[in-house]
Amino acid sequence: HISIREEIVVATKVNFPTADGPNRKGLSRKHIFDACDASLKRLNMDYIDLYQIHRFDKDTPIGKETMEALNDLVRSGKVRYIGASSMYAWQFAKAQHIAEKNGWTKFISMQNHYNLVYREEEREMIPLCLDQGVGLIPWSPLARGFLIGNRSKDDLNKDTNKETSSTIRARSDALGHQRYYADSDFEIVDRLKTIAEKLQVKTAQLALAWILSKPGVCAPIIGASKMYQLEEAVAATAIKLSNDDIKALEELYQPHGIIGHT
Repeated sequence: HISIREEIVVATKVNFPTADGPNRKGLSRKHIFDACDASLKRLNMDYIDLYQIHRFDKDTPIGKETMEALNDLVRSGKVRYIGASSMYAWQFAKAQHIAEKNGWTKFISMQNHYNLVYREEEREMIPLCLDQGVGLIPWSPLARGFLIGNRSKDDLNKDTNKETSSTIRARSDALGHQRYYADSDFEIVDRLKTIAEKLQVKTAQLALAWILSKPGVCAPIIGASKMYQLEEAVAATAIKLSNDDIKALEELYQPHGIIGHT
C-alpha cells in the first residue's frame, strides 16, 4: 500500500524573515534547522522532499555554515533533497563546488525567474544547470499575470478611468509595472495572442507550453487561485509547439536588467 504522501513532492524554502530577530532569517545553521523543524510541525509531516534556500545569503558563509547545515538535515532524514532559488550563476557554482569538495549533498534544483518576457537566465544560470543536471523550477512563468494578455500601458496611469483600464491587479501591481511593461514586452504578448488564437488555446496556456518546451524545466510554479486556472494549467502540458511557433514567440525579446536575485 502506497500512501498519498508517497505520491506527492512537498517543497518549502528557508531564508526570508518569518518573525522579528536576527536568528529568524538568513541561512545560518540555527535558522536553517529551526525553520525546517517549524515547517515540519506546520505541515504535520516527518520529512520534506525538497528544502530550498530562498536566495543567496551574502552575510553567512556558504560553506561551513549553510551547505554543511543542509547536508546535516539530509543525513538526519528530515530532508530528502535540497534546492536553491534565484542567485547569480557564480554563487550557485560556488555552493555546488563546496558541497562536492566536502562530500556533502548538492543542490538538485534551481527555482529561478524565467518567462517569455524575462529570459536573462538563459545567459548563464540555465546553461550551468543543464551542464550539471540540475532541474529548473521557474517562478512567475506568467510574469505576474502579464502574459495572460489583459494588461495595458494605461495601468501605469493613476488617473486612468477604471472602466477603461484592465483589472484591479493590473493597476495596483507595482512590481509588475517595474518588471514587464516595456514596449517589447507588449509586443511579445501580442504575438502570444496571435499564436494562441491559431492554436485555439488561451494565452496563459501557450506561455506555459513554451516554458515547458525548454530543456531542464521540470515544474513551473503557477499562482492558481481558482480550480479552472489549475485545470487550464494542467491542460497546457499537452500543447506541443512547432519550432516555428517557438521562434516566433522568442524573436521579439529584448534584454532586461537582472530581476529577482535579492
